Amino acid sequence: MKSCRIAVSGKGGTGKTTTSALLVRSLIEAGGGPILAVDADPNANLHEALGIEIRETLGSMREEAFTKSIPPGMSRSEYIRYRFRQVLVEAEGYDLIAMGMPEGTGCYCFANNLLSEAMQLLQDEYRYVVIDTEAGMEHISRGTVGIPDLLLIVSDPGARGLRTAARIHDIAREIGFTDEQQYLVFNRYRTGTADVPTGLLRTIARIPDDPAVEAADLAAKPIVSIPAESPALREVRQLAGAITTICREKKKS
Repeated sequence: MKSCRIAVSGKGGTGKTTTSALLVRSLIEAGGGPILAVDADPNANLHEALGIEIRETLGSMREEAFTKSIPPGMSRSEYIRYRFRQVLVEAEGYDLIAMGMPEGTGCYCFANNLLSEAMQLLQDEYRYVVIDTEAGMEHISRGTVGIPDLLLIVSDPGARGLRTAARIHDIAREIGFTDEQQYLVFNRYRTGTADVPTGLLRTIARIPDDPAVEAADLAAKPIVSIPAESPALREVRQLAGAITTICREKKKS
């Protein structure tokens, strides 16, 4: 199975995780499973938005286990696949893998490398891969998650969010994304946007400011639990339909 990989990026606080979670729900409802949800943010909270628990993250894995503690008769590749299966959280219609923070001090190098290997080993077992990235473009610019098929840049209607979206668009072009692979998703949209040029970045969705999303957040409930008729969920369903069409056409070509 050849997966369609969707990375969700943008400035911190614009609603990347909310968008990712509702997109996973909408793709499942549209029959798009199985889906791999990837929480690539070290401050993992996609599982909370989806309403599931994680027992272990890639960041908690110790490097020594992959060099010195591989069981006899098992190759490193086999051991990595085995450990990834243990970290995966299985849910209805999708699986989740979370990067998380490394234990102790030090850089994220090993966790980043594990995430890269996880993507390579697992992605083609799923119809869609939805990647909730950390703020900015670090994972994509470093090649941690490869070059996804689509880059959704989430922004609120404000000037700072749109300036960040334009910078992400420029960086993505520099590392190999085409303009056709990048789309702007407005979140918490009301009546208009700041007058900030975004170049050739095209708008694919305007997710409205939705009281149901805020209510779920205040009540510490999963974002995916909002009612089916909620305006935000209706818009993300249309976004999922557009993504399905784009991925289908890409597969044909």
